[in-house]
Amino acid sequence: MAVTSRPRSRPSASQYEFRVVSIPASASRSDVRQLLTEQAEYGRWELARHRIYLGGARKVWLRRRIIRVASTL
Repeated sequence: MAVTSRPRSRPSASQYEFRVVSIPASASRSDVRQLLTEQAEYGRWELARHRIYLGGARKVWLRRRIIRVASTL
């Protein structure tokens, strides 16, 4: 039985813009949740990656799609 794999049709990383947010360890979990929720609702950002470091500091990578508008002229 041969196993074949198809490449997935994913948008490349160049079609996204990224924002890196560093959050200090002193920030509460509810404050972090509120910050990320506001970014998602109003800035149209989505969570790409989240790291929690020793000591409690966090680094969050947010991404959103780049919308290219074609000229109609």
